[in-house]
Amino acid sequence: MSKLSARLDHLGVDSPNPEKLASFYASAMQMRTTPFGSGGIMCEGRERRMAFTQGQAKNLRYAALQLPSAAALQALRQHIQKSGTAIEPSPSPFFDDKAFSVLDPDGNRIVLGHDPQDRKRHPGLPARLQHLAFGTTDIQAMLAFYQDVLGLRISDNVYADDNSLRSSFLRAGNEHHIVAIFVAPQNSFDHHCYEAGDWGLIRDWADELSTHDIPLDWGPGRHGPGNNLFFMIRDPDNNWLEISAELEIVQEDRVTGSWIHQEKTLNSWGKAYLRS
Repeated sequence: MSKLSARLDHLGVDSPNPEKLASFYASAMQMRTTPFGSGGIMCEGRERRMAFTQGQAKNLRYAALQLPSAAALQALRQHIQKSGTAIEPSPSPFFDDKAFSVLDPDGNRIVLGHDPQDRKRHPGLPARLQHLAFGTTDIQAMLAFYQDVLGLRISDNVYADDNSLRSSFLRAGNEHHIVAIFVAPQNSFDHHCYEAGDWGLIRDWADELSTHDIPLDWGPGRHGPGNNLFFMIRDPDNNWLEISAELEIVQEDRVTGSWIHQEKTLNSWGKAYLRS
């Protein structure tokens, strides 16, 4: 199939207390809130959107990818249908009725849509919603889906000492990754990330979060795959969110990188969280 060109547009996340979670993102990530549906809350800020609904904590209801045009969306739909993957309705309150969704092998719902409105019209510090990560017990099945069905490409792989694959970073354009997949004891929503752009904005975001008494959970540091600066925090439901800067920009002919599964790969500056 043709190579997918897309950006992460928004996430749908469940919470036992959507109001509390939306209030956190409104304050911490400088978003405005709007109710939708039956108890749902939309949060929207500068190039970042989230939709919170009633449910179990730490459950990703869906991840929504933005395609560059209506024609690209239709072409992807046709390819997915030919692959035999079921097309399902979109649950997104942001996309129109031309959007649709599919399920990956772990049951994560991926929404595909096109929305041409200006994402930079909102005030606030820059931090575009940029990637998300999954933990999985079957990384090969997940990679087959994201490559063969959706058209993502692998930028870097991470291997254990026995040469078993531990994680992969997949792109849908020139940014190093839009989806990261880690081997884990159970299938899970690992984290999501906002790309601020440069090191100075990492500082500015850390200063902003300190005014809300939100501590950094990990970082600042620098990842190996992607070479990006980062820190991470946790929201009230213990979801992990990352603010990143200077993520690697790659060319399509870049050779897939190979890394060793060790702390320095995940953080060349110091300590790291190893998923397994």
